Amino acid sequence: MTVAIAITIFVLALFVGVEVITKVPTQLHTPLMSGSNAISGITIIGALLAAGSGGWAAGLFGMLAVTAAMINVVGGYMVTDRMLGMFSRKKKG
Repeated sequence: MTVAIAITIFVLALFVGVEVITKVPTQLHTPLMSGSNAISGITIIGALLAAGSGGWAAGLFGMLAVTAAMINVVGGYMVTDRMLGMFSRKKKG
């Protein structure tokens, strides 16, 4: 695949992603965030494989990818927990 084709696919995916995300109603944000956390878990596995696959550059980029994906997963779970906590009933007494 040439670089021009890869850039074209990336730009088209970017536009489609923005259009899809802006059309999501607010009631679906929490379930979609849980789904994106699962996808980030898959990203972590891929990043670990990339980090161990070759030289120092692969290790560096793999480490950066693992760090970014872990921040995304942890932050996503924290936000999801907080949003779900807003719907739980408070105990009296």
